Amino acid sequence: MKVAILDDYQKAFEGSPAIRRLKEKAEVQIFTEKFPSEEALIAALEGAQAIIPIRERTAFPARLLKALPDLEIIAQTGNHAYHLDLEAATEAGILVTLAPGGSGVTELTFGLMIDLMRRISLSDRQMRQGQWPLVLGVVLKGKTLGILGLGRVGLEVARIAQAFDMKIIAWGPTLNHERAQRAGATYLDLEELLKTADVVSVHLKLSDQSKGLLDESKLRLMRKSAFLINTARGAIVDEAALVKILQEGLIAGAALDVYCEEPLPADSPLRHLDNVVLAPHLGWPTDDGFRGFAETAVENILDYMQGKTTRALNPQALEKRKGFTDSH
Repeated sequence: MKVAILDDYQKAFEGSPAIRRLKEKAEVQIFTEKFPSEEALIAALEGAQAIIPIRERTAFPARLLKALPDLEIIAQTGNHAYHLDLEAATEAGILVTLAPGGSGVTELTFGLMIDLMRRISLSDRQMRQGQWPLVLGVVLKGKTLGILGLGRVGLEVARIAQAFDMKIIAWGPTLNHERAQRAGATYLDLEELLKTADVVSVHLKLSDQSKGLLDESKLRLMRKSAFLINTARGAIVDEAALVKILQEGLIAGAALDVYCEEPLPADSPLRHLDNVVLAPHLGWPTDDGFRGFAETAVENILDYMQGKTTRALNPQALEKRKGFTDSH
């Protein structure tokens, strides 16, 4: 089997024990740079039967999938495949699997929170300019943390927030009082949470319902002293509305690791706001995360080679492929 690994910009997969194991069973090629065009990508992937994409760095629209007739499996790294036309993959008989890795999102959430509230990055910039800034920071202790989404990461954030002696309130589209209480949180409806929280931290999955959820009207509900943290997906927050709210000083600040367009455009007004901390989507690329991605993606491919489907999003795709027997 010919396997292509895409977008390994950090060159984290090359020395992975999992990849070495895969090379014993398959021909593996690792691409460490972004392709200049879709045509160049198609040419590089000619004959590939399996692809391991690094998260969402390369999109897989229907036209790309149709241009890869030999492709049988996409062993996606991460918990989601928002960048991939799953319906087109299924129709083409291409199995799509997921490979959860270790998550650094929770740690980064608190790193950004503390950085923003204690004004660490801003003070660092001013110090490098020869200044000695006089800063009045805001502590986490005793503050009310509003968590949007009590999934895996949201639950971890709630657990760690208790160590900072924060009061936790939460909302989610399927959350209820009982589940919130089990996490040490109080359930509030979205509007009430936004009006109440000192810090709002976004941990929702991107969906038709969550896209643009925090629009201008919702952001205006937040307290003037409140902070917004987004380490989930950029499209959940109306970015233009957030810029307006920050410029008008209607909230105290925001810390962002995700954006509507990535990389963040060089002319984005977010780059010029002192009440914003920006990170280049650092939540998931960690040593532990890449190790987990490699191990699980390789396991998915090796299982597929043995006639098994593991962690598949679309097992029905195999009905399009003659001769494949699912042993599960």
